[in-house]
Amino acid sequence: MTIGVCTIEIFIPAARSLKDKRQVLKSLIQRLRNRHNVSVAEIEHQDLWQRSGIAIAVVASSQRPIDALFQRILGEIESSLPGHIISHGVEFI
Repeated sequence: MTIGVCTIEIFIPAARSLKDKRQVLKSLIQRLRNRHNVSVAEIEHQDLWQRSGIAIAVVASSQRPIDALFQRILGEIESSLPGHIISHGVEFI
């Protein structure tokens, strides 16, 4: 059993308030949960308007499917998010 955690730091330039940011993040988090059956939570920068840190966790039998899933998720975020990814990291347990 392998547990994978992907942390992603996001910049949302169109957000002019915490409400704007929460609206974007809520939509993103729900979409990722529904499409990929992963656990997602905002973990950093809750008080900043245009920046956020999220973590995505998944359990699988090996590392390879988790890597592939995280690559699909990162591509989806980059193509659909009204902003961009500042950084990301992956850890396996």
